[in-house]
This record gives sequence, structure tokens and C-alpha cells, in this order.
Amino acid sequence: MSDSDSKINGFCEREGNSKQQKQNKGKEIMTKEVSILSTSGKQVGQIALDDKVFGVEPNLHVMHMALRRQLNNARSGNACAKTRAEVSGGGKKPWKQKGTGRARAGSIRSPLFAGGGVIFGPKPRDYSFQMPQKARRLALKSALSARLDNTVLVKDFSEITEAKTKLMAESLKALKVEGKILIIANTQAAENGQLELAARNLPNVKIILPSNLNVKDLLEADSIVMTEASIIEITERLSK
Repeated sequence: MSDSDSKINGFCEREGNSKQQKQNKGKEIMTKEVSILSTSGKQVGQIALDDKVFGVEPNLHVMHMALRRQLNNARSGNACAKTRAEVSGGGKKPWKQKGTGRARAGSIRSPLFAGGGVIFGPKPRDYSFQMPQKARRLALKSALSARLDNTVLVKDFSEITEAKTKLMAESLKALKVEGKILIIANTQAAENGQLELAARNLPNVKIILPSNLNVKDLLEADSIVMTEASIIEITERLSK
């Protein structure tokens, strides 16, 4: 075997090893350990957050598109103004064409008259648009990663045993969250049974299910509180 052949074989072997290492590295699941608190503010454990969901580089363009899509899809689009053809009346010429000294007019429903039609007025339309599923998932991952520093993880809300606003306010104070607070929890679960009733009188608190996670709520909130079960559910859904 010549020197050139041996060099080529060595290069191919090194290239193959580097590709295998990259593939193995891609298969590794990078995680970040984060403390889990009780609603009284005490640490009760830790959870590993998947970097593929909570540690991605935020994509501002995709987040902006997802926010626009959510706001546009919520619009009813039923604004409607009548044109001169749709306004009732105006079939008769108001005065003769010549001899009155006034400007000529063919209908009192002209846009020039009060009570007349509207030129280029709004008509019912659909403002909604779609995004690819991968882009929607990336937007949620980007929002979760961007707001991770403002997120508090709790075990559950089992310590709130009564539907009292005072208990909820005390729990939020113990967790050191303030401003607009978004709580992501399954209110149907037994351990969170009193959560919705205890929080509904707090104007700055909003509760959503993990399945209803959206970019708008994540970006608008000053503080985010998530339960352990919600994190597991969201990770399973977005890590596909």
C-alpha cells in the first residue's frame, strides 16, 4: 500500500469516528437540575429539565409569528360597513341636474352625504393563518427557555386544602412571585382540587392547563408557576 493510500484510509477512519461521536452526542439528553418547592416555599426535591425543551436558543422570529397567529386567530373579523349600494333609500335623484346652482347629485346615499355609504369600509374577513407544527413547537420551547429565570417549580398545590383566597395569596408570597402570575397546573387532579377556587378572586393570577400552553400567556406573565406533573407532560409533548 502506498503512502497516499494509507493517508486516505487514515483520514476516512478519523472522519468515520468523528461522525459516530457527533451522532452519539446528538443522542445524549442534556438536562439541567432545578429545585422543586412546596407551596410554603420549602425545597422538597429536584427535577431534571430537558435542554431540548427548556434550554433552546430562543427564536424571536418564530415566537413573534406564533404570537401574531394566536392574536389573529382570536379576532372575530365581523366588522362591516355598508357601501352606497347597500344603504336603504337613495333611489331618487334629489334635485335636477342643472339650474339649481348646487353641485350635481344622483343619490342622497352617496358617500358625500351624511347617512350615505362608506367608501372602502371594512367587510367581514378571516384574519387567521396557520403555522407548521414544528414551528409552533419551537415557539413554545423558545418561550419556555426565555422565561425559565422567571419560572418557579412546585410539587403541587395539595397544601391549599380550602377554597380560600387568603391561602392562595400566602402561598404566592412564600414562593416570592409577584406581578402578573401564570400558573400552569392540572386543576382536574386531586392534589390541585382547591386551586381554581382559591385563585379566582386574585385579579393578577391566571391558571391554564398544560395542554393549553401558549406563547402569549408565557410572554405576558411576570412570574410563572409550574407543577411537577405539568413539566413532565409538557416535556413529553414538546420533545417529540
